[in-house]
Amino acid sequence: MTVFLLVAGLVLLVAGGELLVRGASGLGRALGVSPLVVGATLVATATSAPELAVSVDATLSGSPGLAVGNAVGSNTVNILLVLAVAALIRPQSGARTLLRFDLPVALGLAVLLLVLGLDDELGRLDGALLVVGLVGYLALSVVRGRRADSGAATTEEAPRRPLRDGVSVLVGVGLLVLGARWLVDSASEIAASLGLSDLVIGLTVVAIGTAMPEITTAVVAALKGDTQLAVGNVVGSNVANLGLVLGVPALLVPGGIAVDPAAVRFDVPVMIAATLALAVVLYTGSRVSRSEGAVLLAWFVAYTAYLVLDSADHDAVGPFSLVLLWFCLPVTVVGAAGFAVREARTVG
Repeated sequence: MTVFLLVAGLVLLVAGGELLVRGASGLGRALGVSPLVVGATLVATATSAPELAVSVDATLSGSPGLAVGNAVGSNTVNILLVLAVAALIRPQSGARTLLRFDLPVALGLAVLLLVLGLDDELGRLDGALLVVGLVGYLALSVVRGRRADSGAATTEEAPRRPLRDGVSVLVGVGLLVLGARWLVDSASEIAASLGLSDLVIGLTVVAIGTAMPEITTAVVAALKGDTQLAVGNVVGSNVANLGLVLGVPALLVPGGIAVDPAAVRFDVPVMIAATLALAVVLYTGSRVSRSEGAVLLAWFVAYTAYLVLDSADHDAVGPFSLVLLWFCLPVTVVGAAGFAVREARTVG
């Protein structure tokens, strides 16, 4: 039965991703905003629904490590896996506004989470700050998107069917939530049987499982030739994961959410570093190439390997984490910056 739920969840995710991308693109045209803005707002918030459901359920059931690991792990997975897979299929592009507005907001909320988690909990005030950050981001994104696109001339007008597109979005989100829930439940059962902790399950199995809507959406969009939606979806989803997935439970659940010190020491800094690496990659050319996608994917494998070593309490976990966070990652960021500058000079 567990294997059946795993397979059925994957099938629902693929179908839901197809419907969501189709409907969201149509609604974006009807509202007069770009695919980048649609990905950063509507699609990003919708695909964060599984993470929100898992975090609320985990917090109420007494597994706060799962909730925090789910949100933080999903953000890391979004950059190192979702965007990497999309870029390997087709290089992904992002507008300059992403660097000036969306990425700084995502980075700011990540740093805010690090500061708020220093006391090992997220209380109601902390949750309110995260939620306000998300609401402000969504409102400004729509306003900026409509203002930027209002004067753009369109050479050909696609048919607008807002009702059909809206239904497509709702059905797609429903399939994504159900598929992710089946996938997470079955995968978590398998992981728990292997003796993994709540935090590790949240950072790996649940984070990847609840990121499947983003992965599916990014792959479908890339295959359809839409190279902007995935980048906007990843950045917007990272904002939603912090403001919605952690902010809402911390605000509404009595006692807030307990934060594992291990997450503050390592996993949140990794999330921040991944966001900075994405900013460097997008700084010139405003795109994520296939080679850069491969590097991001390699980082995902290394990060997952660390989590496995840590869960097994392996002797190599200490040196591995030091090399990973304080040597390999800075070298990667500096190297990416060098390649970016060289590419800019070549183009110029």
